Amino acid sequence: MLFCPQCSNLLLVQNDGGQMFYCQTCPYQFNIQSKLTTRKMLDRKEVDDVLGGAKAWENVDSTEATCPKCEHERAYFMQIQIRSADEPSSIFYKCCNQDCEHQWREG
Repeated sequence: MLFCPQCSNLLLVQNDGGQMFYCQTCPYQFNIQSKLTTRKMLDRKEVDDVLGGAKAWENVDSTEATCPKCEHERAYFMQIQIRSADEPSSIFYKCCNQDCEHQWREG
């Protein structure tokens, strides 16, 4: 997008014959000599682990729960209140199998 240097309105492209930028509110015109391109790469925001990352799983207990991925019979678990106070807590599980470590949630 380019803006008019005189009135700061958005410049439009006119395609009849020769190409040019023109302003619809003032008489400003700019002939296009060559292809104009600019590109701005935006930085991606780092996504934080909602459950606190690997440190959140350090001091948790394990229970009998079947992993939906590898069918291992034990999993670590923790309860977190993610909704309002009158709703039940959600239980997050992590498979005890070191090769799998699949995470899932109930509730």
